Amino acid sequence: MKLPGLGGWHEDPLWSYVYPWLVEHDRVGGAAWRAGTGSDLSLMWETAAEIGTLPRGARVLDVPTGSGVALRGLRPGQGIDYVAADISTTMLARARAAATRLGVADQVTTALADVGALPFADTSFDLVVSLTGLHCFPDPRRAIGEMVRVLAPGAVLTGSSLFTDTGPRYEPLRWAGTRAGILGPMCSTAEAVEWLRESGCRDVDLTLHGGIGYFRATKQQIEQEDLG
Repeated sequence: MKLPGLGGWHEDPLWSYVYPWLVEHDRVGGAAWRAGTGSDLSLMWETAAEIGTLPRGARVLDVPTGSGVALRGLRPGQGIDYVAADISTTMLARARAAATRLGVADQVTTALADVGALPFADTSFDLVVSLTGLHCFPDPRRAIGEMVRVLAPGAVLTGSSLFTDTGPRYEPLRWAGTRAGILGPMCSTAEAVEWLRESGCRDVDLTLHGGIGYFRATKQQIEQEDLG
């Protein structure tokens, strides 16, 4: 049963207002984030910062973009193609507003997309970022497969998520999020690592910080046939 008045992602949930406020107010929001998740917001910004290291012409997929939190990692004038994708038109409008506010709107396009069936070609992105998104997806295994599918060989999938095996301290957080309709079935850290590997990733790293896990995985290079 869903908690009343909060709404799922198609309904512009209350959490979609709270979350961006927390992450954009480092002092007060950071303290609340640590109290609720046992993690530090600086880890999220470190993950987003990888976007700013990409060379001109690179392509980035941010899914789900939400209110555009990961855009903080994009540098004005960087010259990359940044695709902000989400299942919610409201979230996409907020991401566009964030891109304008940060001075990077010329590099950002938005796409209404379901992570379970991404409307992008195979191997078409140089980086896929999924901040606090995996735990929202109705089928996390399929979402991982799709995000890896659109990665170029040798490219990276990085992000963060709540996981089901972070202990009883975070069970109320998972319970409330599920009942509110903002969390999906989620998965364990072991399942996430297994699914990343079966989708074709190597060098899979998943590190827990409190109730949140940060993951980074590189898509396997295509082996060339020995023609000699």
